[in-house]
Amino acid sequence: MSEMLEALRLVAAPDVLVAIAASAVYGLVVGSLPGLSATMATALLVPVTFHLSPIAAVATIITASAMAIFSGDIPGCLLRIPGTPASAAYTDEAYAMTRKGQPEVALGAGLWFSAIGGIVGTLSLVLMAPILAEMALSFSTYEYFWLALLGLMCATLVARSSPVKAIAAMLLGLLVSCIGMENPAGTPRFTFGVPDLLGGIEAVPALVGVFALAEVMRALTRPPAPPVPERRFGSILKGQWALTKKYQLPMWRGNLIGVIIGVLPGAGADMAAWVSYAMAKKFSKEPEKFGTGHPEGLVEAGASNNASLASGWVPSLLFGIPGDTITAIAIGVLYMKGLNPGPTLFTERASSMYALYIIFILANIIMIPLGILMIRIATRVLRAPLAGIMPVILLLCAVGAFATGNNLFAVLLVAVFGCLGFVMERNGYPVAAMVLGIVMGTMVEQNLVTSLIKSDGDVLPFFERPVAGVLAAMTFGALLWPLGVWLWRKARGPGLPTAKAAG
Repeated sequence: MSEMLEALRLVAAPDVLVAIAASAVYGLVVGSLPGLSATMATALLVPVTFHLSPIAAVATIITASAMAIFSGDIPGCLLRIPGTPASAAYTDEAYAMTRKGQPEVALGAGLWFSAIGGIVGTLSLVLMAPILAEMALSFSTYEYFWLALLGLMCATLVARSSPVKAIAAMLLGLLVSCIGMENPAGTPRFTFGVPDLLGGIEAVPALVGVFALAEVMRALTRPPAPPVPERRFGSILKGQWALTKKYQLPMWRGNLIGVIIGVLPGAGADMAAWVSYAMAKKFSKEPEKFGTGHPEGLVEAGASNNASLASGWVPSLLFGIPGDTITAIAIGVLYMKGLNPGPTLFTERASSMYALYIIFILANIIMIPLGILMIRIATRVLRAPLAGIMPVILLLCAVGAFATGNNLFAVLLVAVFGCLGFVMERNGYPVAAMVLGIVMGTMVEQNLVTSLIKSDGDVLPFFERPVAGVLAAMTFGALLWPLGVWLWRKARGPGLPTAKAAG
């Protein structure tokens, strides 16, 4: 109880409350602008967190990401242009409801069920994290090695692009993580005589480059968005309780899918929304109505994407393994503020953990009134010209990169990774897999080398410990899964009759 009271005191601090309010407005505005993702919004916040207290810094990440994921529904509903990748799964459905004269129902469903999903995801974090933390206290470097490797494999397994391209992007990230002297051997690698590379590649400039700067470059190649018609919205939350009662099963299924996918490293809200929308259509009693402005898919996918946000913090807080690209940024902020991820965080800094839980719940509660206000003024925000927004984002990228290391080399890194991210996206290579390789490469290498030193070069201990053996089997399963699927399809052959045809 004393720790909970201390957590309430931490959250009630004026700087934390101001940070929550400011980042909520910021996340709503950025998420509602077409093409500006929640990850980009979070990456641009990193320089601001340098000057905040630890709890206020993490509060800005949590609140801005939750708001941006919801507000990405607004341009999707009104313009058929998803504001964030997570809202792309059900953009056509929401836009169909707008054409039927029901934009407030579509946006209200996105708001209401996003808030419910966020709270359910937070409860899963509260329940799962302490139990897993006790288990993680018995982990050695062998288990951590397999866990990090499994995270990388899962990131490639759930990628929407080709598994081969996802693995290639992940290997590129691992190669980038090898640069510098920050390795167990303490020898320069891939520095090419450049002193600035001896310290390795910082994750923040890479993240800002591939997500923010690459988005600016993509905006230059896209045609301008169509003008937003002036629209008077009715009651935003009217009828949402009726939808809640009618679609209880899809809502809870979406929450469950979001929680499970959020825990998988590298999956995140984007994948949760796509999977949930597909599940809603598959198990619906009215699948023929999907695509015509049917709210069932919005209910399940909206609940799922925000549920995955909170559960994605479970591997991040416990093991330092990012649940998605947003928590990859958050891990850097946690280390910077002395809240080093790991199972001891739940015992030594319990009040800080309770404070994070409270911030998650608070962010999803204030999402409802602020979301209603945002929907009301949406037509004005969406009229903001990208020609004026993109130069500001470009400036923030440069300032944020310079602030991370107080040198111009970080700005150059942002430019390099921005170009790299732009080229990768254009050719179908997922940048999220590369980012996870950069963030987790050091963890994989250090635990591998430390384990080999402990075992005197023997590889048997990597498989002899029960937990390590299970994690190793799961890792190889994730690695060989795409090959197994390919061989199965090859064995069946294109000419074999299906069961339905044979019957």
